[in-house]
Amino acid sequence: MTTFPFSAIVAQDEMKRALLIAAVDPSVGGVLVFGDRGTGKSTAIRGLAALLPKMKAVVGCPYGCDPGQPAGQCPHCAKQPGKRKAHLVPVPVVDLPLGATEDRVVGALDLERALTLGEKAFEPGLLARANRGFLYIDEVNLLDDHLVDLLLDVAASGVNTVEREGLSVRHPARFVLVGSGNPEEGELRPQLLDRFGLAVEVTTPTDLPTRIDVVRRRDAYERDPEKFCASYEAADRTIQAQLTAARARLPGLDVPDETLESAARLCLALGTDGLRGELTLMRTARALAAFEGAETVSLDHLVRIAPSALRHRLRRNPLDESGSTARVARAVAEVFSQ
Repeated sequence: MTTFPFSAIVAQDEMKRALLIAAVDPSVGGVLVFGDRGTGKSTAIRGLAALLPKMKAVVGCPYGCDPGQPAGQCPHCAKQPGKRKAHLVPVPVVDLPLGATEDRVVGALDLERALTLGEKAFEPGLLARANRGFLYIDEVNLLDDHLVDLLLDVAASGVNTVEREGLSVRHPARFVLVGSGNPEEGELRPQLLDRFGLAVEVTTPTDLPTRIDVVRRRDAYERDPEKFCASYEAADRTIQAQLTAARARLPGLDVPDETLESAARLCLALGTDGLRGELTLMRTARALAAFEGAETVSLDHLVRIAPSALRHRLRRNPLDESGSTARVARAVAEVFSQ
């Protein structure tokens, strides 16, 4: 079935903006989307896949290695010294199901080749398929602890190491982690929460016109997916062109010192741990500026992205009953009004 178009999603602007920022600059660190059921979380993430411009990859490489980056190449490409043939492939968006085994995620011995040919060969897992792309976990807060530990190791190093059944394999596994879930079903482990660059809250629309528009579009899509998608093809192509232009513009965009100072002052006011808050604010504001075609990163970009970049990095304050989003908004008002 044809994927629901990204441009056809009604409202949920913060979520769509965060996903586009992660597509412009993967170093942002991924996106966590938490909120009510039936608010378009999975639909938006899957719709993003159709927008991503195709990437160059080595022909026949199971890890989708970049032919222009010989450093950190996989075992397959290491056997092909010199110039390697390349072709354009879609950016992978790989689903990691909750019930997946560790072998399915990291890879394991290829039993078919072992039994038929007597050879020890590696069968790549989901992390191999997600290299240079997106790894999507629905209900990420329900993920088994041993898989969380595994993802933390790989996300930090960008390399998946498999040692089992006499096999010893290391391959690149750099991906943008995207998770969605419902906070009523359980909290996310702090170690994994910190790995997400942006955290977005989505809620059920409360105004009548928006609810009607959502229902009308979904009904039209289910009755005739091809016709519905065709009507939004031009809008999706426009967003795709913006993504391509933003990626080209990103390396040339510098963040002014005054904007960096503002980011640091905001994080100090909120008491965030470490310096990851400032780094994420800088990267996300720059990616937003690139996507919007701005010539420089302004305070406005910083203010708009601050809730998504900082709401999940705040310490719990027993004397402050307000939510994290409200605390960030209050700090923004206090710090930048000076």
